[in-house]
Amino acid sequence: MEQMRAEEILYKGKPVIGIYFPYNNQLIQRVKKIEGVRWSTSQRGWFIDSNEIHCQKLLSEFPELEIKRLSRNKIPACIRLSDEKNSAIEKFVRFMQSKRYATATVKTYTECVRAFLAHFENKKLEDFNEQDLIAFNHEYILSKKLSNAYQNQVVNAVKLFFKGVNEYNFKIELIHRPRREHRLPNVLNKMEVKTILDACRNLKHRAMLSLIYACGLRRSELLNLKLDSIDSKRKLLFIKQAKGKKDRMVPLSEKIIQVLRDYYLAFKPKAFLFEGQAGGKYSETSLESVLKQAVKKAGIIKPVSLHWLRHSYATHLLESGTDLRYIQELLGHSSSRTTEIYTHVSTQNIEKIKSPFDDL
Repeated sequence: MEQMRAEEILYKGKPVIGIYFPYNNQLIQRVKKIEGVRWSTSQRGWFIDSNEIHCQKLLSEFPELEIKRLSRNKIPACIRLSDEKNSAIEKFVRFMQSKRYATATVKTYTECVRAFLAHFENKKLEDFNEQDLIAFNHEYILSKKLSNAYQNQVVNAVKLFFKGVNEYNFKIELIHRPRREHRLPNVLNKMEVKTILDACRNLKHRAMLSLIYACGLRRSELLNLKLDSIDSKRKLLFIKQAKGKKDRMVPLSEKIIQVLRDYYLAFKPKAFLFEGQAGGKYSETSLESVLKQAVKKAGIIKPVSLHWLRHSYATHLLESGTDLRYIQELLGHSSSRTTEIYTHVSTQNIEKIKSPFDDL
């Protein structure tokens, strides 16, 4: 195809297939049909992961397209793997997709396994054992001072890779995990939340951040909302197939309903509740950028993330007297132990404690 080209490039440290063509609405709609395709503002083009599955999907939609590949010596050694290992990873991806793992989980586990296999570049798959994971922890994770959470992700990914897909000499039962960290969630006070929301001059941006806080949503839950997710008459928000493949309902206040009405009349989304400029689902990176700019304008120096708004929602509910069991349902937690962590950051009872220092 003369007006379209596809070439392998390095994007954020990993090889991807960039898809470029002059603006053409018909081509855009065809490209958007390809699973896993994303738009890159910096590259001014669409891209997909550089693997066999995505390339096949691209070529099935555009049979005449030729993909220009990077030479092997231009790909960093940390992501350069043998054909055998790449094939095993492709099999792993298909396995996770068939088991209906979340897209984010598939991506995370794939990157963890790729990093693990790349660390032992000259080792064959059949020669791996549980001692290699211990060595990887010391030589890669601990030496780079990576987090406990990442180490746990690697353990989960490697266990699934060798147990579920590629059965070699790996003794899964001998794999150990790092000791669990007990960290308190980061919480903003109500005035800080209000200041951040007021800093959003764009109606869409303010509606997105407001809805995250008003309903305690995860980032992916907000971006996956459809127009029929809102029942304004019953004042309910329906969150479908969220983390753990669970549906749940969250109450909507009249105030947030009015914010959403004003937003809808101004932007008229067609499918998703919040859509990008080119249509389709609003991007995760753009949403993070929206929050970052609002926090900066609000003059808040804390490293606020989108999840802080969810933590703040739960904590403020608890402080207003909402039963912990209801908060568990509203957040979509499977275990009450997960929700109980908010009791440790609630200031409702802590502020009533009198320090013995005051009696001196």
